[in-house]
Amino acid sequence: MKTVKFAQVLKFSENLVKVDKPEEERYVTVLLYGRGVIEREIKEGKVPVAFTGYKAHAGQLIISTINARNGAAGIIPAELDGAVVSKDFPLFDIDHECVDEQYLLYYLWSDSFIHKAEQNSFGATMPRLHVKPFLNMQMRLPALSEQKRRAHTLCHVESLLNTQSHLLTKLDELVKSRFVEMFAGKYETVKLGNVAKTTSGGTPSRTHPEYYEKGSIPWLTSGEVNAGVITSVKNYITEAAMENSSAKMVPANSVVVAMYGATAGVTGLLRLNTTTNQAVCSILPNERFVPEYLYYAVASKKDWMISQCQGGGQPNISQGIIRSMEIIDAPLELQNRFAAFVAEVDKSKLAVQQSLEKLEMLKKSLMQQYFG
Repeated sequence: MKTVKFAQVLKFSENLVKVDKPEEERYVTVLLYGRGVIEREIKEGKVPVAFTGYKAHAGQLIISTINARNGAAGIIPAELDGAVVSKDFPLFDIDHECVDEQYLLYYLWSDSFIHKAEQNSFGATMPRLHVKPFLNMQMRLPALSEQKRRAHTLCHVESLLNTQSHLLTKLDELVKSRFVEMFAGKYETVKLGNVAKTTSGGTPSRTHPEYYEKGSIPWLTSGEVNAGVITSVKNYITEAAMENSSAKMVPANSVVVAMYGATAGVTGLLRLNTTTNQAVCSILPNERFVPEYLYYAVASKKDWMISQCQGGGQPNISQGIIRSMEIIDAPLELQNRFAAFVAEVDKSKLAVQQSLEKLEMLKKSLMQQYFG
């Protein structure tokens, strides 16, 4: 196996073009972590001014100088032939007699390359991996036939991962469809605040690090509220932290809603007793609602919750908004029937999730074996 510099297998396409009519052009962007090369959407009023950049051609390698260290590399697809990019997205012609393009991409998405990209990215406010240091970087290159074999193996594992991920999505959609089928438009609605108690938590003072050190009491933040069942938390606080803050214990089977931040409106179902921060609204369990039913009833109102927020920027969903939402007041017997259906689907989801985890481990092992 030989070691080569990128300059030996890539040729920098350094012909600059003047983009005088940017409103007539198509643009390219590179997604992070190997998720592809797509057309960049230009929103109304955001058309770039005239600039000097590059014209992309199908089959060229494109990287982001800013996010190469985050796996932003890909191949220009045929449908984006002739699109333009700024100088922050250099383009390269690939020597296909020496390197398989898919093998090259997997290397550019590997931990090994990302570590090197971080070391070779420079700049005070926004570090960039410039063309010259990129081309001087090295990679180990087996025979072309071996490159193709390795790339094929990784592509196969990736395909299985995508299939399993798609299956998880379909199972989630199945439950949502079942909820609509069983309850939508069939029963009266009721204001949540009239039939359930809500509460929010608090954040112990950060000036007292001892409140967080060696804590044993779970503490859920709004950023940890994920759609679905929540069985663990990342943070813990002490008894003293609870005594000196508004943090309070929330029982398992509560439904939690993130009230602001990146996860605003996301709803989860707790399966553990935990405290929360002030950006989480907890809807406490009661005898009127089966937890699984209440979770889906509230989760289905995410768009409505966000629509009720005032002002721009990040949505800020108040407890008042959550308490005023109208939810379907379905018979308990049907709620239990729905919960049983959810339990059966969850068994299937668990099997798929376990398969996904095994495939992720396999991919990580192969990437380490090939590029580590």
